[in-house]
Amino acid sequence: MHYCHRLDPAVPVEETVGTMAELVAEGKVTALGLSNAGPDELRRAARTAPISAPQSEYSLWERGVEDEILPLCRKLGIALVPYSPLGRAALTGRVGPGTRLDGDDFRSTLPKFSPGNLPHNLRLVDGLKQFARERELTPGQVALAWLLAQPYAVVPVPGTKRAEFLRENAAAADVTLEAGEVAALGALFAPGRVRAASTANCPCPGGRSTRRAPAHASGSGDGASARPPTAFQCRKELSQAVRKRAPIR
Repeated sequence: MHYCHRLDPAVPVEETVGTMAELVAEGKVTALGLSNAGPDELRRAARTAPISAPQSEYSLWERGVEDEILPLCRKLGIALVPYSPLGRAALTGRVGPGTRLDGDDFRSTLPKFSPGNLPHNLRLVDGLKQFARERELTPGQVALAWLLAQPYAVVPVPGTKRAEFLRENAAAADVTLEAGEVAALGALFAPGRVRAASTANCPCPGGRSTRRAPAHASGSGDGASARPPTAFQCRKELSQAVRKRAPIR
């Protein structure tokens, strides 16, 4: 699988995917994927060359892809690869109200982890932890099992640096949730219950923005027009401000 992880807004997606498709024709790669592509970009990309598995953030507490990306994947007959399926460790139960995020921790830039939002969001996680205890599972296993139970071809990719967490995550494949349990967990973290609004929140493709970010200038001089930032611009600015990212789980 050959992924383009950040589409350059200055380059048409058809040109990017067309170049990637040349690698398939040459036998150097067998499949193509896009990360953080919006629905329009994904449609245009799929018309240019077969896209096997787009990648977007998706978890119990990040549900923006359910609006357009997941239905589009179903229409195209392709799988979705969710990254951060454990909410960057929050859904494992190992993040607490007193957790301090250093300035070089990428999560410190995310609205869900802001001091004003995190305590509320962790109260939702408490419900996940109780659900897991009653079934002798870990919260992370339940969160992954919920994703695996979705009616789309979803292949979550949790990341970890510890063997114990790898074994824990792998065991989620053996967890079967009843339809009612899947629905109850979805309702617990229903869109609108997780607080993510922030003056710094950006309307990145594939996600849901609860509040518009300050507009970025397009052009120069007094005649510059304002437009929302693209995911590429927002993430690039974040990466310049953050020296390293926390392990994504």
